[in-house]
Amino acid sequence: MRAARIFILDLQELGLLEKVNMVKITLYGSLAATGKGHHTPQAILLGLEGSDPETIDTGTIPSRYDSIRTEKTLILGGKHRITYDMDRDMLWRFDQVLKTHPNGMRFSVFDQTGDLLATNEYFSVGGGFVVNDKTKVDENLFYKGVDKSIVHGARLHQSHMSEPGDAQQPKGSPHPPYPFTSGDSLLALTKRHNMTIAQIVYDNEQYFGLSDDDIHEKLMRIWGVMDGCIRQGVTTSEKTLPGRLGLRRRAPMLYRRLMRGFYPGLSTPHLSAIEGGSQPAGSIEAPNGDQDGNGNENGKSGSAKALTRATRVVGALDHAMLPMPPRKTVIPAMDFLSCYAIAVNEVNASGGRIVTSPTNGAAGVIPAVLKYIIEFVSDDPEKSVKTFLLTASAVGMLFKRGSTISAAEGGCQAEVGVACSMAAAGFAACMGASPETVLQAAEIGIEHNLGLTCDPIDGLVQVPCIERNSLGAVKAITAAQISMASDGVYSVTLDEAIEAMRLTAADMSVKYKETSLSGLATTVKIPLTVPAC
Repeated sequence: MRAARIFILDLQELGLLEKVNMVKITLYGSLAATGKGHHTPQAILLGLEGSDPETIDTGTIPSRYDSIRTEKTLILGGKHRITYDMDRDMLWRFDQVLKTHPNGMRFSVFDQTGDLLATNEYFSVGGGFVVNDKTKVDENLFYKGVDKSIVHGARLHQSHMSEPGDAQQPKGSPHPPYPFTSGDSLLALTKRHNMTIAQIVYDNEQYFGLSDDDIHEKLMRIWGVMDGCIRQGVTTSEKTLPGRLGLRRRAPMLYRRLMRGFYPGLSTPHLSAIEGGSQPAGSIEAPNGDQDGNGNENGKSGSAKALTRATRVVGALDHAMLPMPPRKTVIPAMDFLSCYAIAVNEVNASGGRIVTSPTNGAAGVIPAVLKYIIEFVSDDPEKSVKTFLLTASAVGMLFKRGSTISAAEGGCQAEVGVACSMAAAGFAACMGASPETVLQAAEIGIEHNLGLTCDPIDGLVQVPCIERNSLGAVKAITAAQISMASDGVYSVTLDEAIEAMRLTAADMSVKYKETSLSGLATTVKIPLTVPAC
């Protein structure tokens, strides 16, 4: 969507938009192989109509997309109407990969006589970043703004090859005050200036003209979208996810099970009531029409219904080796963690708004771990949010520079693996760990995801993606706990792990890089009919 909008803005700037009579869209490589399951056509077409992923009303996407297809019209930039035939004007080149990146797309526009007006190629390299030949590499590393005219000049022109770790850069320098290109250089900065990783990143952000209030507002906005996504995922009334798999949503069910007993007689409280939402304290909204708000279901009290439910034991009761009795397997904190990660990725799979952290396919790990910190650990939520996000972003940037955050380049180790590493670092930082321990948490987080493949069934970001986010969140906290218990004793640095990931990605077969050409994508048979809810 961002790439398409950039293309439209460039046409407007060149005075060509009103001359366009036809647009051709060609998708290449991984983008073509999994594009339909990833909602790529919807994103591109609405981007051509001028929409932006951060502000679009996600509830309007299905109807707008259907309208474009049925009416065969496209309103470029929201102002210039042309004829658009999906079957004729969107081309899928599964067999061809453009040299810059596997996620490539080409936009071409023609006038009424059929003459080519303009064409450009764009590459989606992960995390919402878009590059092309014009932007080159440095611009991609430091910003993802759509309108280049409002981007701080230093983000466009700074080089990532500068020597970090020196004394603080003087005012007016072409670089932020604390540039770093590796885990070692970042650690050196924290020691030299007696600063945390979050403080280093914070001061670098101020270099781009952001005030304390700006940074606070932007970080809390990111967390607000994450938190709202969790809320949407656990309270939705939708039963299944879109697509041929007919996959049942699990987050609402998991959340109801976890919240059972928080208030006696209430088995399905809404998230807004638990978290102090807009409803009056103590009030609860009857979900899905099943309950009357007092915990009664179909005229029968919750406790009475529970008494009639038989306990199921797996195994023969008349055997010499008696089966084990059922036991409670709920570990509340960890179960909440998994529930939240699943909730975010179910919202993503249904086309809702999420935060690329670092990517859409891995969007559940960081929100889940941060929510876990706020609910079960933190005494100062706002401070935890800022510390977590600033620390995690530093680690994510190291992966983006040193390897990749794109599954099309590196498999799922580049998505869930990197998210796990980022979340582990953020968790350790919020627990007061030293910068060295924080980076060790990040190293453990990625080390045990090396080689993780990306093989989504039917190209949908559902199986194994959703569960994989849940496991990534659990592994992130485990990685942080191990690092904090290791007392500075370790054998592998974060830089070494990032380089190992880069080499692993280079050696990995293209079949396991978001193409759905092998693995679960080929061994699991898709049912011809969608199963009932």
